[in-house]
Amino acid sequence: MAELETLTTAGLEPRQKIDFWNATACECFTPMTCDALDIRSFQGSMTRITIGDIRLVEARSDPQLVQHSRAHVARLRQQQFFLQFQLEGSSTIRDDGREAHLGTGDFMISDTARPFTIAFDSTNSMLVLGIPAEIMRRHLAFPERVVAMPMPGAAGVNSLLTNFLRNFWRLCRAELDSRNVARISHAILDLIASAYARVPEAQSNLSALATAHRLRIINYIETHLGNPELTPTRIAEACKLTPRHLHHVFANEPETAARYILRRRLEECARALISGAFRGRTVTDIAFEYGFNNQTHFGRVFRARYGCAPSEYRRLSKSG
Repeated sequence: MAELETLTTAGLEPRQKIDFWNATACECFTPMTCDALDIRSFQGSMTRITIGDIRLVEARSDPQLVQHSRAHVARLRQQQFFLQFQLEGSSTIRDDGREAHLGTGDFMISDTARPFTIAFDSTNSMLVLGIPAEIMRRHLAFPERVVAMPMPGAAGVNSLLTNFLRNFWRLCRAELDSRNVARISHAILDLIASAYARVPEAQSNLSALATAHRLRIINYIETHLGNPELTPTRIAEACKLTPRHLHHVFANEPETAARYILRRRLEECARALISGAFRGRTVTDIAFEYGFNNQTHFGRVFRARYGCAPSEYRRLSKSG
């Protein structure tokens, strides 16, 4: 397990504070912009540690506005879900068209693949758990459905999660036996799943077996996005299902398997277009990298989703 590390604005000049805070926030969480309500007096610190697949960060700060924009989304290298647990103070989070208010002890889930804003109107402390999407989906079948849903942390199963997180975070400040790390990370994920077990939006309308099939299908798609021959028929064959069974698994979902594949390819192309790692690659190269084999088709579906041509999207990201 990594050592507990604290990064702070203490001792920095006002302009240095904001630059440092933004760089630290991007490193600890995801691409974002933080604007302090009072740049002259702003103070903040982030304490972080990684256990297994989960990164925990406690962010303490004076009032600020945090924005994770569409341009930031495009820069993602890995989709994560954040469990945001309000330790002290309050926050207002706008995510996916929803608005949630968190008071002390409350929590919610955010998706880094979608834009969001967080407003902190007073001094506050929030514990954020960064969980890779593929790990979260092994414990919560449909985390996208519960984004920006405030969960009270004071009673019932929710309190088991919040009390565990508070106590564990205290232990992190003392010596923790590294042999217990894997068990602790699994316990946290199981408690998150238990907290959302009675939330209808988080549950599948399908059987447990069908849910397991869906997760296997999603994992296969994510691994083979770059294969232009990735079709529902090919996926069904690889997952030892009939095409009819595969379509049945997705029947109650907002997307078919084919639409899921298209969306994920477009998201990865959008990120690559403004990524420094792909700076020397052409638009066509990037499209082919993620499974498109027709430039005209790629341009058309990209414009339909992002409102501009791929080349313009790349140019605007540089000018912004």
